[in-house]
Amino acid sequence: MATSSPLRANQGAEPALVVEDVIAFCDFFYRKTGISLDASRRYFIDKRLQERIAATGCASLREYLSLVKFEHDGAEMQALINAMTVNETYFFREDYQLDCLTRHMLNEIADRKDPRRDRIRIWSIPCSTGEEPYSIAIAVLENWSRASDFDIEIIASDIDSRALAEAREGIYGARSMHRVTPRIRDGYFRPVGDDRWQVIADLRESVDFGLINVSDPLAMARMRRIDVIFCRNLLIYFDDLSRRRAADLFYDALNPGGFIALGHSESMSRVSALFSPRKFPEALVHQRPLP
Repeated sequence: MATSSPLRANQGAEPALVVEDVIAFCDFFYRKTGISLDASRRYFIDKRLQERIAATGCASLREYLSLVKFEHDGAEMQALINAMTVNETYFFREDYQLDCLTRHMLNEIADRKDPRRDRIRIWSIPCSTGEEPYSIAIAVLENWSRASDFDIEIIASDIDSRALAEAREGIYGARSMHRVTPRIRDGYFRPVGDDRWQVIADLRESVDFGLINVSDPLAMARMRRIDVIFCRNLLIYFDDLSRRRAADLFYDALNPGGFIALGHSESMSRVSALFSPRKFPEALVHQRPLP
């Protein structure tokens, strides 16, 4: 006769997870990542947890959480993060912000710099599978007349190591490429078969990809002297406290006068009073005030 277990088996279906254990998991995941897992996504959460429990051979969610909390190398924690994060993006998404970047933001930044010694630094977070930072690089090369005058560094980071591996490889299908014009495609990509395209090597090497967890103050402390941050559709996964903490960290990362661009449904004014809104013809962005 079977004894009761935190994993309650259902005939013909995957075992359901005990509500109390899922709540404990969501609290743990929030403390580690700042991401608030909503109860409305319970099916998604349960399915991904069941996959990781099976992959590690654990008998229950409680046993699995113990494994994650006490492992030495953090490998399963990274696998869990990869499983729980959603990467949905494509090239030139919300491109009005890229127009704003090349028509206004970069000119203001460049006017305060000496091209002989000062670098312009642009940060894409979360960069997902790389479409955004590559779009930024192409937009700057194509549309900013002063690009050749400056050393421009594009940094791209994400919490998902699997997505970063795909970004570094830079191979994309029709879904990611649907807004790429034939001219841009032929200039910055090469065909790799089956209606798939790879970003050319020069462009891939121009983007510095790295693993960063916004909830890790030590990792965020390394990000300084940034001029523009693209942080689109990240804060929607945070609660109010995590948003305020992230805003503080982004403020510290930016140079005075630097800009941050958020997703169309996000608003920095509802999160932090540290930034000043800047309304350009193409987009509303936020700026770290100059002294």
